[in-house]
Amino acid sequence: MSTTAQKIPKLIDIGSNLGDPVFRGNYHGKQSHPDDFPSILSRSRHAGVGIQLLTGDCISGSSSVLSLANEHEGLFSTVGCHPCRANEMVDYAHGGIEGYIEKLEELIVKGKEGGKVRAVGECGLDYDRLFLSSKEAQLKAFPPQLSLATKHSLPLFLHSRNCHLDFIRLLRSHPSPSPIRGVVHSFTGTLPEALDLISLSPEIYIGLNGCSLKTSENLSVVKELPLERLMIESDCPWCEIRPSHASYPFLSDLLEELKEVYQVRMVKKEKFVEGCGVKGRNEPISTGLVAWVVSKLKGVGVEEVAETTTRNAQRLFGFKEEDGVWEGSVQKVEE
Repeated sequence: MSTTAQKIPKLIDIGSNLGDPVFRGNYHGKQSHPDDFPSILSRSRHAGVGIQLLTGDCISGSSSVLSLANEHEGLFSTVGCHPCRANEMVDYAHGGIEGYIEKLEELIVKGKEGGKVRAVGECGLDYDRLFLSSKEAQLKAFPPQLSLATKHSLPLFLHSRNCHLDFIRLLRSHPSPSPIRGVVHSFTGTLPEALDLISLSPEIYIGLNGCSLKTSENLSVVKELPLERLMIESDCPWCEIRPSHASYPFLSDLLEELKEVYQVRMVKKEKFVEGCGVKGRNEPISTGLVAWVVSKLKGVGVEEVAETTTRNAQRLFGFKEEDGVWEGSVQKVEE
């Protein structure tokens, strides 16, 4: 009997919110358990998630994730204003939209110098949560960020919820010397909407996470989209694949060696145990579960999904092999 190390597929999590306080044990301003960030990062690397793109949602949020990316290999960031924060941009006390964009630009310039900022965003439109930001504010906040991406030759990290006609109109009308580039992350729209988006440019991709695999209609959309235009993400600490999701049954035949690294024992935060995950807090390791479901829908191996989506992310965001921390391997006992 011999033991060999079997490689875990290399993955890139293109939508991680690793800067959220819950990854430090802090929930709603209360410290519920010890900071377990190092364990979370280590788990992700052993699950093959060698690169994570951390999402900026406003000036302070973008600054925070850029700082975190500067502290760790394999972590990178976006800089932008989430549509649900659009009111913040429009009402910015130091110069309104123009002043807000100047602050974002300062972060972009600083982050590009260190090779850490790889996209403008998260930006776009969200008509599902108008109680957070008005439609008027969102329509004002989105175009200047498109211009920011063009000016600094960066791709876009895009958000679209129940707003397709306005969203694609703004993308189509944006003046740019080259085709628009970006990924519409956490996609939950229809197949015609997805096809509309990828027809805009050869460099527009669709990002998938657990929320993208929630219903049977979602699964039908993913099944029809070309793998060459897909990327995968965790969108942690949210968007896990839940037992109520249409995709959940696909996890029943997850290979044992992948189950070992893509899943972790979960406990309530009040009963935290070092080395365990926390119920209700998604982690970057779930990127592998998304890849597994996509492989089942496509009828191909999970390795092919990992290779193609990783290549897509490398192409769009300029990631190189040496940018990642690839520690994924499991011990396999052979007779």
